[in-house]
Amino acid sequence: GNQLAPRKKLDIPVLFMPDTMKMYEAVVVIHVMRKNGENWPYEDSVELNKDLKRSVTLAENGGIQGILWIYPVHGIPEAPQQKLVRAVVRCRARQRVERRIEVPLAGVVPGANDMPAARNSTRVNTYKPANIQGVVQVTDGFSGTVEFLYELQYPSAEMKSQLGALVGMHLIEKEWDTEYGIVTLIFNIVFAPNKPMRSEATLIVQHTTGGVWKFPMLFIATAPEVDDVINIEAVGLNKESIVGFNLTSQTR
Repeated sequence: GNQLAPRKKLDIPVLFMPDTMKMYEAVVVIHVMRKNGENWPYEDSVELNKDLKRSVTLAENGGIQGILWIYPVHGIPEAPQQKLVRAVVRCRARQRVERRIEVPLAGVVPGANDMPAARNSTRVNTYKPANIQGVVQVTDGFSGTVEFLYELQYPSAEMKSQLGALVGMHLIEKEWDTEYGIVTLIFNIVFAPNKPMRSEATLIVQHTTGGVWKFPMLFIATAPEVDDVINIEAVGLNKESIVGFNLTSQTR
């Protein structure tokens, strides 16, 4: 019953209050009719009729009684980030460090293959044979597991190009505590910086049912170790002393 004047806008509020960490789906349908009750005429052709049936309501006399706009809505709950401690991975430039971090996921909705059968918690190792049910399978990029997807997001494309090749991340274990409804994912982070830097990133974890968790991270590369110390001994006042050394380029 809302009236909309020509060239005016209509705001349609959508409220989303999820009670579980899973994706919800809905459809917003806008049905527009003329205020005077008249219908829009149209040509009754076969091709046109197929397209119109998806987006219009037809009157008995063959005219168009109403026009439909259909907007699918996906509600994806995101866990709050208050009180989260930033995970810091620190390494000297031109060195390599490996670190394990644990991220707790509260409110995970259990699926058919998610719940362990015997114990309150279960630990699954990625290196077990692939035919064992519940094995976490790790792939490159936006990585998939039996239950979760994860990736590292960076504040900018430039930072992603600088840091993306220097950081490796693999999900190696998971632990499910059914008593408290918390899943803990254990990641192995590899950081091999080539120069001093300080970069932020966000670990995004998404359950296959639609819940999203975000964990802030900080990568710090400190100054590298000194390669060598070159001593030049003086041979006398106002006389030059020369020492030679080689520099090798690491790239073409």
